Amino acid sequence: MTKIALNKSSLNEQKKQLKTFNRYLPALELKREQLMLELKKARAQVEEKKRQIDKMKEFVAEQLPMLAAETINLDDLLKINNVEYDVENRLGLKLPTLKSIDVSIVEYSFLAKPHWVDNLVKRLQQMVQLLVELQLLEHRAELLADSLRTTTQRVNLFSNVLIPKTGENIKKIRLFLDDQERAAVVRSKISKAKAQAKNAQASAGRAAL
Repeated sequence: MTKIALNKSSLNEQKKQLKTFNRYLPALELKREQLMLELKKARAQVEEKKRQIDKMKEFVAEQLPMLAAETINLDDLLKINNVEYDVENRLGLKLPTLKSIDVSIVEYSFLAKPHWVDNLVKRLQQMVQLLVELQLLEHRAELLADSLRTTTQRVNLFSNVLIPKTGENIKKIRLFLDDQERAAVVRSKISKAKAQAKNAQASAGRAAL
């Protein structure tokens, strides 16, 4: 730890730092509050998307109970060709947004598959959309949580370490300078008293002559 110099120059530097810390802290606290709100919204969106997926699963299970038939091969009915993302700036944080999903249906024989497979494919397309959206929302929530954690650490650093420590340094320097000033005054008085005593002795000697 760097030892602080006990002088006026150091005192002015510490005052300047304290002013800077006190100016930045409210902005950091505001950002933390905003991030908390954004994270709350993001997590609510994640939960809502999960509910939509659960509803889709329930709907498919009710409408297409024949999916339980193990003799029907339903693999590779869809192909995800491309998922395109964009970016939005939120509170100085770059968050991904979904721009488009390119999903194609793999050709299959209408004679080899039951008629209800067509309906299944449509539901699968919807499910792919929901799953990609869920993955994106979870990633956004993770980014917000990381940013909130970092901002909270900075708030704690400023409020619990930097500001109190700088305040202590200022107090320490002021006490030292005050002591030095008082000591200088005492030394001045002692010197003055000695000079007066010496002059008095000299005057007394001259009077005796």
